[in-house]
Amino acid sequence: MQTVESNEKQPLPEGAPEGHRAGFVNIIGSPNVGKSTLMNQLVGERISIINRKAQTTRHRIMGLVNEPDWQIVYSDTPGVLDPSYKMQEGMMKFVKTALQDADLILLVTDIYEDDLAHPDTFTKIAAMDIPVFVLINKIDLTDQEKAMERIAFWQARLPRATVAPISALHGFNVDSLLERIVEKLPVSPPYFPKDELTNKPMRFFISEIIREKILTHFKQEIPYSCEVVVESYDVEPTIVKIRAEIRVARDSQKQIVIGSGGSMIKRVGTDARKDIEQFIGQKVFLELYVRVDKDWRDDEIKLRRLGYLD
Repeated sequence: MQTVESNEKQPLPEGAPEGHRAGFVNIIGSPNVGKSTLMNQLVGERISIINRKAQTTRHRIMGLVNEPDWQIVYSDTPGVLDPSYKMQEGMMKFVKTALQDADLILLVTDIYEDDLAHPDTFTKIAAMDIPVFVLINKIDLTDQEKAMERIAFWQARLPRATVAPISALHGFNVDSLLERIVEKLPVSPPYFPKDELTNKPMRFFISEIIREKILTHFKQEIPYSCEVVVESYDVEPTIVKIRAEIRVARDSQKQIVIGSGGSMIKRVGTDARKDIEQFIGQKVFLELYVRVDKDWRDDEIKLRRLGYLD
């Protein structure tokens, strides 16, 4: 996977065809409305992890789609929330930056959401002088009457926006968005080389795959108290050896993650290894360890090292 080295919005030197279009298309919305599923559909790759639990996405993740005459830089962002600790404050800074550098906003809602739970964010989006698409997700879970009601609601709330029902999971109406997005992009050279796919390194995606399995196998506070750090990633001729550490906030959580006789961490490791092998296209040997790191979610130094804070 080719990755870019920077999040900075700086066009490359001239050299693109005349009339080339490029821009940042940033996905914003409440937790658990399907932003990451949409991101993966738009990019055509599994860039963002997906889970039914809210707050799955913690970082801003870019995915690039390139054609000779245009480049779209999509960004998946954490769901908008009221922060409870410093890690979540960092997550909301990613959202703030995405609002600032956007050339086009994809405001994702769903058929269950009457309004944005965070009116400050909605007010900022409504006042922006850039194109906004309101995408009403999970349209496959309702009838036509309810769908038309939601469309009318959002057209009244954001009269200048393009409002469209979609099903990110099934791809309904997603392909038809592309042409409309490209039409709205500013004329600009590309921001990144055309062979790049994302702004995140391989280790990030490995850690996210492992964290996705933690989200799948554990309930309550465990998934939200865990962080995964890839300590080593060694490529050998026939195998990739990966050592990763699962950090938890309390001793009791460590015992739960390990499980009786190591049963739970083995299950997480087996499922993660299979997905990592599919992701990188190579055989993988995965070692997982669990360590208690109390209050890491409120430790600014640790959060900087983990990429949550500047």
